[in-house]
Amino acid sequence: MLCAENLSVSRGAKTVLSDISLELRPGEVFGVLGPNGAGKSTLLAALCGELTASAGRVSLHGKPLGDWADCKRAQQLAVLPQSSSLNFAFRVEEVVAMGRLPHASGKQHDDVIVQAALAQVDAGHLLGRSYLELSGGERQRVHLARVLAQLWLGENGRVLLLDEPTSMLDPLHQQQTLQAVRKLAECGTAILVILHDLNLAARYCDRLLLLKDGRSERQGSIREVLQVAPLKAVFGLDLLILAHPEQDCPLIVPR
Repeated sequence: MLCAENLSVSRGAKTVLSDISLELRPGEVFGVLGPNGAGKSTLLAALCGELTASAGRVSLHGKPLGDWADCKRAQQLAVLPQSSSLNFAFRVEEVVAMGRLPHASGKQHDDVIVQAALAQVDAGHLLGRSYLELSGGERQRVHLARVLAQLWLGENGRVLLLDEPTSMLDPLHQQQTLQAVRKLAECGTAILVILHDLNLAARYCDRLLLLKDGRSERQGSIREVLQVAPLKAVFGLDLLILAHPEQDCPLIVPR
């Protein structure tokens, strides 16, 4: 499990993330919501060790994140940043297979995982294509398949961090992507996902953190966080919170 305790991050004299504590649990999807500039991507970068915290600590399975050897950490923790790019004409399956590099599990075994991961994100038809020929949305799905392959059916305790994985996708592939994320959680992975769509968060997340100006406005269950007052305080929107007619989750409607 990945834990942050009283985590703060500064850029020069400015504190951009202040006193954040959270715990990612196996089998759960933990969503992070907030407006642009709230500190969401900074939080993800600190949780994966890309940014050094100015205060607090991040630990993976009780061990400080910085104490993990790179290969061992990559077997346990995968990250999909907001934008991923490659400038070489790798085939799609070669890009996805990069997720298997920390495991040294053999090409035959890895090929099966690569194809299954592509199928999970509805990208199996891209096999054999050059990465450079793909659209932005197709590239995003290929990179999601790469991190899925990195953690594929691993033991409980693996962690996946996703920064706006649906940002370049059409509505169908937004749903398929988050369904794949939920399936991975059901296999025991702890997942953090940054989202902008409140209704996607309501449907696919178990718990939420609401960020404003680098601070936690509210953290808790879906129904504890997705309430009119804190959402208006963070986003400045007048909203209605309704019962979804088919799903067991709130439905958020702007007034």
